[in-house]
Amino acid sequence: MAAEGVDAYFGVRSEHMRYLTGFALADGEDRVAGNSGRFLVSGDEVVVLADSRYRLQAAAQSPESRVEAVTYDLAEGWAAVAGGIGAKRVAAEAGYLSYQQWEELRKAAPAVELVPVSGWVEADRAVKEPAELERIQAACAVADRALAAIVRRVKPGMTERALALDLEWEIRTGGAEALAFDIACLAGAEAALPHGSPSDTEVACGKVLLLDFGAKVAGYRSDMTRTFFVGEPAARDLEIYQTVAAAQGAAIELLEAAARGERPIPSGREADAAARGVIEAAGHGEHFGHGTGHGIGLATHELPTLSKAASDDPLPGPTVFSVEPGIYLDGEAGVRIEDLVLFDPGSRRCERLTSFPREVMAVAV
Repeated sequence: MAAEGVDAYFGVRSEHMRYLTGFALADGEDRVAGNSGRFLVSGDEVVVLADSRYRLQAAAQSPESRVEAVTYDLAEGWAAVAGGIGAKRVAAEAGYLSYQQWEELRKAAPAVELVPVSGWVEADRAVKEPAELERIQAACAVADRALAAIVRRVKPGMTERALALDLEWEIRTGGAEALAFDIACLAGAEAALPHGSPSDTEVACGKVLLLDFGAKVAGYRSDMTRTFFVGEPAARDLEIYQTVAAAQGAAIELLEAAARGERPIPSGREADAAARGVIEAAGHGEHFGHGTGHGIGLATHELPTLSKAASDDPLPGPTVFSVEPGIYLDGEAGVRIEDLVLFDPGSRRCERLTSFPREVMAVAV
């Protein structure tokens, strides 16, 4: 803030609310919470906005902040709120504040200049503190146990929806406060949809079964994908699986070498290239369209990213991100293997936090 010459920072993202103030909204609750939880950070204090529904919650969860009453009309009290902390220039999360609301605030307080910024808090959140790492590890452990519980119950003829519901039950009753995101349970040709949703498609022998899911513990999330073979694997699908496993291994080996100090710390772009090169060499470059990985924490997708569009800067640490290459054949099959990796070159650590086996595994046999 000092470097940019601003007097305050105005935050609107729910993950930033929790990270900087402690105020927590459930997934999707920001759509009905109005302006509650939005906050201003000045050089002297933090102000959390809350309407009558969230006043007590804000006081309990943000005890070191000043709670300021707000209505659905943020512009109505904007001049008083900004003036109350002596702000003349306010940095605002331009990527998450609508143009309409931006204009309303600008007109409501012409003496307060709004300065568009992005990435300030995201960069801080990418570097994980010990308590954050513990929560992510706990979420991974819940997911590991849940998958181990349901994999033995997979049978041909089960629908994707039924299996997803079974997995959700194990996650929610196994220590998670919620799912990290909606479960992707995809059988056969449906597995070619990287972000597909469960349907009435049935699990069938000779086909793949892809599960992408995560748990949320104390606000922090896990993310894991496993692709199984239902019965005897088809030769083509087995070959694809081995290619994806080799691609994931190439990226993780690069990261491990950097953590040991044997090579410079790679960028997210370099880590992506390590995995992508294996898939391209196998002739499947056009069948791998997404990035190799993403950061995770209070949000399922956050910095740092591992992709062709990632920063050229060295990866931060300590941090946690997914490594999840995949190959998708339209209308036929899809294979993805995803693990969360703790990367901390400062302490020479690079380890998988998701422990469920990633070797070839047949179910319903």
